[in-house]
Amino acid sequence: MVSLLIENNDTVKTFLYRSVCEMGRFVNPDNSAFQVALNSRIYVDKTGMIEYMNHVLDTTDAYICNSRPRRFGKSYAANMLAAYYSKGADSEQMFSGLSIGKTQKKYLNKYDVIHIDVQWFLANCDNVDNVVAFITKSVQAELREIYPGVLPEEEISLSESLSRIKNIVGQKFIIIIDEWDVLIRDEAANKKVQEKYINFLRAMFKGTEPTKYIQLVYLTGILP
Repeated sequence: MVSLLIENNDTVKTFLYRSVCEMGRFVNPDNSAFQVALNSRIYVDKTGMIEYMNHVLDTTDAYICNSRPRRFGKSYAANMLAAYYSKGADSEQMFSGLSIGKTQKKYLNKYDVIHIDVQWFLANCDNVDNVVAFITKSVQAELREIYPGVLPEEEISLSESLSRIKNIVGQKFIIIIDEWDVLIRDEAANKKVQEKYINFLRAMFKGTEPTKYIQLVYLTGILP
């Protein structure tokens, strides 16, 4: 029944078309952040990591947290994954001379990617108590542009938004969160903020429902 609706409903076709064509800051970003790494005088090809990611897509192993000390290239890797998977980028030429470009192109720029840098949201939020709401509002605004008419106007959680999009359009997401642990580190004494944030992460990733809308999760941080 759903396949018939998608086949015959011009509105849903518009959703699918727009999801391919539109890019944003946080949803379906472009590849400019990774281009900066490629422009650098010293560049080490780490695209072999993408090959591993391709093997675990849409499996129980697709929830990955990369916890390493600072200056280990975690953000660089996150930018690389966003550039490779995001529908908002055209990265064929960018990856053509790299290891992954010689072996695997099947998944190149095929997914809706949500790329969040929690440190950026914390620095640009007027009140630390509102960081989770700021993240949610910012991502939802772009989701509404890509999938007009799918999400209600009233306030709902980000996890509920992704669940609704998957249920109506059939689209799964790749979620990349850089500096996931900054609120745990910097707001160690603020139990209210920590509780909000942990509940946000639980809703996004824990349980059965997230497995329906998540293709891959990649988190970076420095905490063990």
